[in-house]
Amino acid sequence: MLPPSFGLALLLTTLVALGPLSTDLYLPALPGMTVTFATDVARVQLTLSVFLIGYAVAQLFYGPVSDRYGRRPAMLFGLVLYLLSSVACMLATGVDALIASRFFQALGACAGPVLGRAIVRDVYGPVQAARVLAYISGAMAIAPMIGPFIGGWLTVWFGWRANFAALVLFSAVQTVVVFRLLGESNAHKDPMATRPRRILGNFLTLLAGKTYLGYLLCVSFGYAALFSFISGSSFVLIGLYGLSPQWFGASFGFVVTGYIVGTLLTARYTLKLGPGRMVGMGALFGIVPGTLMAALAIAEVHSVWAVLLPMFGCTVATGLVMPNATGAALAPYPKMAGSASALMGFVQMALAAAAGIAVGHAYDGTAIPMTGAIALCGWAVLASYFYFVRPAAG
Repeated sequence: MLPPSFGLALLLTTLVALGPLSTDLYLPALPGMTVTFATDVARVQLTLSVFLIGYAVAQLFYGPVSDRYGRRPAMLFGLVLYLLSSVACMLATGVDALIASRFFQALGACAGPVLGRAIVRDVYGPVQAARVLAYISGAMAIAPMIGPFIGGWLTVWFGWRANFAALVLFSAVQTVVVFRLLGESNAHKDPMATRPRRILGNFLTLLAGKTYLGYLLCVSFGYAALFSFISGSSFVLIGLYGLSPQWFGASFGFVVTGYIVGTLLTARYTLKLGPGRMVGMGALFGIVPGTLMAALAIAEVHSVWAVLLPMFGCTVATGLVMPNATGAALAPYPKMAGSASALMGFVQMALAAAAGIAVGHAYDGTAIPMTGAIALCGWAVLASYFYFVRPAAG
């Protein structure tokens, strides 16, 4: 097992980045895929939302399995499945085949984030976990920052299939590195962890904790806001405002920079202020740019900056909320870290998938559905904090 070091953090970062890369790399190709497959926006957007549905379902598998058998074998299974399904995505001849392949790709992809968070909890313990998660999240933000930029050029030069070819190469390298270097970190294996009654019991125990539930909802609504932007941004910025795929990648990178700022603030101030206060600060700050962005869309302010500048503020807030809420939610459950991470991931992805489907079906040729969803999710984060987290903290 790699020791708690830069090398381990770097490996975990690349594993956690599987999810963001799988959604962000091919975003610039989405508008063109409606033409390639002779279909509509909602249908192509299903390649994103179905991915999240598969991602959500698989969360419930990896947590308990890793609690029983260990993080390493579960991680290797996920990586091999991801590699094979990425090949299927690359070779898909129709939108339905691509949608189906994306579902199985998601089943493999979620091993990285679920088990990566659990490994952080195993290795670093509750005190340092929030800081390490913040550093990993900040570094991981490079994936969605450069993903659309690289994907834009790959799409222009080689077509949409090149994006999935890149994912095949990336996951192949990861599989080899994990096989050779990643040892087992789970020192509390539970032979009963995969029994349905135990799984349900663990989940009910977790949900009975008001603080866990509050942090769970903060993370989930925060990610739903991000995914509303992810699923709708290419159609708004490229389709409505005329950005090229290459410039879309650059604009996406600008927005993601806000998340890096938020995670750096988290790493700097969490030990001093505590994760609970940091989540509250992020929730309060986040409603301002989100509401402003929706108001500008309703007022028919047709400018890329009317989207990008407020969204930058939203991602700063998300960088404050998500690492702190994740670390605080997992800290009290060392023997259920896998299950706690899995349940959080399931709800997070399920809400994000619902938001993405809603944005796609509500798309009316304006930015209102996307920006409205972002604003509503921001208010939901704030409500979750004040209703669940703050009262439990006393």
